Amino acid sequence: MAGTGLFSEILDGEAYKYYADGEWKKSSSGKLVPIINPTTRKVHYKVQACTQEEVNKVIETAKIAQKSWAKTPLWKRAELLHKAASILKEYKTPIAESLVKEIAKPAKDAVTEVVRSGDLISYCAEEGVRILGEGKFLVSDSFPGNDRTKYCLTSKIPLGVVLAIPPFNYPVNLAVSKIAPALIAGNSLVLKPPTQGAVSCLHMVHCFHLAGFPKGLISCVTGKGSEIGDFLTMHPGVSCISFTGGDTGVAISKKAGMIPLQMELGGKDACIVLEDADLDLVAANIIKGGFSYSGQRCTAVKVVLVMESVADALVEKVNKRVAKLTVGPPEENSDITPVVSESSANFIEGLVVDAKQKGATFCQEYKRDGNLIWPLLLDNVRPDMRIAWEEPFGPVLPVIRITSVEEGIHHCNASNFGLQGCVFTKDINKAILIGDAMETGTVQINSAPARGPDHFPFQGIKDSGIGSQGITNSINMMTKIKTTVINLPTPSYSMG
Repeated sequence: MAGTGLFSEILDGEAYKYYADGEWKKSSSGKLVPIINPTTRKVHYKVQACTQEEVNKVIETAKIAQKSWAKTPLWKRAELLHKAASILKEYKTPIAESLVKEIAKPAKDAVTEVVRSGDLISYCAEEGVRILGEGKFLVSDSFPGNDRTKYCLTSKIPLGVVLAIPPFNYPVNLAVSKIAPALIAGNSLVLKPPTQGAVSCLHMVHCFHLAGFPKGLISCVTGKGSEIGDFLTMHPGVSCISFTGGDTGVAISKKAGMIPLQMELGGKDACIVLEDADLDLVAANIIKGGFSYSGQRCTAVKVVLVMESVADALVEKVNKRVAKLTVGPPEENSDITPVVSESSANFIEGLVVDAKQKGATFCQEYKRDGNLIWPLLLDNVRPDMRIAWEEPFGPVLPVIRITSVEEGIHHCNASNFGLQGCVFTKDINKAILIGDAMETGTVQINSAPARGPDHFPFQGIKDSGIGSQGITNSINMMTKIKTTVINLPTPSYSMG
């Protein structure tokens, strides 16, 4: 059970503590932030409302701890990461329970997220040892006009303090995807979890604490974004920010200053379906891609662009599968669970109302009970409808009928987002050509968009983000190059 047994140290009465300098602490503010259970719509957890002064102390401590950590051998860093991964996987049940209660993630998916996170940490430890254990050796005479009088040694060194800000939908996995690369690269790490997902993150951080990482190297501060958000992201002690979320990231990028940024800010992932596509395969992937975790995924299918000649057949197949989706609480492993908040549900409903007013075909009756929205396929959606462009982050999927491939590509590229997209066709040549024309960070061929496996590069263009994620890319992004040049008095050539 969350907050008990091994995790009792992180809970004080009804409120969870924050983590700083190797200890679990109560905030001096005396204030708490409530976390609403999306299913019951009642307060389920409370976390500390940290102050700016406490954030200051955390970052100063992190700067000191990082200097010592940078001198820690790579094998030792990897050893501690493997230990944290093992503890995380061993105690997956209470962490998964937190995910169920604070973000309404289906129970089986919650367990999967925790196990996947442990695997990510271990893979990152191994990859970091390989990447950071190598450098480059350059000689000067490879450039015209130079003799071999200079030897250049290059290596990767840490940036300093990395600020990690994960989103609510995968708070554990997308936290460790930032934490593990930062630590193996020799950085210290300050985690600011989302409010919905904070308790899961605190449990995860305790696994790193139990693994024996040095005091001050890892911190986790909770609180309201309005009070400590800007203070964190604009703090002069922060050397790098890795953020996953919505358009808040745009504001962060404008304020952060001259530091490396890794941003993934959502998408409107298009699914282009050609006449020759395997429609059963397409329907299965639309269900998986559009309705998993109630559509609350950055890489969810968010608009289907299907050729008119096969649209009726595809819609029929998708509707049959939608009818089989179970709707209910996450504890029962329902396919469709409540969306994260009432404001999210209201936003989704606004898109639905707009589509109805403008003549979209409702393949199912729109139904809502609190934060729980039944799955809905909208056919005959037109470009003048909000749902054609905006990201619902819910179980509502628009279908736009197209008469040419070019029309589908145009709609995809007209979006201000560019995270992922997918193409369904049996003609690999067409798939490659269409994929190359799509302005997205990733194109999936004959499969729904997805983040992962976690070592694959993951990036967006346009308003979908800055930089690239994936284990290898994240390690590289959280380091910088340092060169040492040896100057010789005379040219020197091996075997010369």
